[in-house]
Amino acid sequence: MRWQSQTLDAEDGALPGLSRAGLVRTVRTPEFEGITFHEVLCKSALNRVPEGANVPFRWTVNPMRGCSHACRYCFARGTHEYLDLDAGRDFDSQIVVKTNVAAVLRKELGRRSWRREPVALGTNTDPYQRAEGRYRLMPGIIRALTESGTPFSILTKGTLLRRDLPLLTSAAREVPVSIAMSIAILDEDLHHSLEPGTPSPRARLDLVRALADAGFAVNVLVAPVIPCLTDGRAHLDAVFGAIAEAGARSAVAFPMHLRGSTRGWFLSWLAEHHPALLRRYRQLYRRGAYVTPEYSAWLRARVAPLLAEHGLTARGRPEPETRAETAHASDAQLALFA
Repeated sequence: MRWQSQTLDAEDGALPGLSRAGLVRTVRTPEFEGITFHEVLCKSALNRVPEGANVPFRWTVNPMRGCSHACRYCFARGTHEYLDLDAGRDFDSQIVVKTNVAAVLRKELGRRSWRREPVALGTNTDPYQRAEGRYRLMPGIIRALTESGTPFSILTKGTLLRRDLPLLTSAAREVPVSIAMSIAILDEDLHHSLEPGTPSPRARLDLVRALADAGFAVNVLVAPVIPCLTDGRAHLDAVFGAIAEAGARSAVAFPMHLRGSTRGWFLSWLAEHHPALLRRYRQLYRRGAYVTPEYSAWLRARVAPLLAEHGLTARGRPEPETRAETAHASDAQLALFA
């Protein structure tokens, strides 16, 4: 059998955070070497966004927690600490999977009180990370949203989305469907070092083309822009040019923020690979998680003419740090998948 070589651990001895999350079993399989899956039964699938958040949606769905993309800069790393796991290696390799999320979502969407408000996927961790190839949660989620008449959006770096393109195309005939890709780095060496578990930039650009050919107005997040490494004009020009050539309708770029545990995890990488930049980073991030206003203004001035030159009109999206704060806060309010 396909999974006969997997190993299972019982719930006994699990970390308290995982037990509170509804842990059913822990799974390891050779097909995902170095990855441990913690399968949980969630009580709720829809997460309410905090009141007052400046985002175009009030609800999110996160089928998993943790992400094998292993992006050194991921803002969601701190959410793993709510499960008594660490925000570094554990976030990359200890993946919590809500195996019943589609069924729970369908039940919640069927309530008379549901107003069919837009739902966002990909606000915390990527719903099309590699684990989706094993668990196939997204088709059930997409069908539940579509059949209930609920508009939805997806943000991803995962080319597994291509598998569901026919389903998404069909869904878009019934409800508004928005798809955004994240492509921030073209340099192969930097890509492998900073986001080693993600599909290649070329693979993601090919998916943008497939989505555009299918009729989707694809938005691309050139994010985060990493100071002193990916903020050069030549690099940004090349990224926007490749995105436009792939058929994207719009793009947006914003600087990296380093909140909580992510700060130490990223700076340890920087110290190893680019130690000469540490002093500059202490200046840029002296206020805390976010770059100085001067740098933000400088980056906007650099990006705006490039977007115009490549015909990538930025959509009216909220400031990225606000979106990130929203995802972080909404997950904190979930009380460990309660």
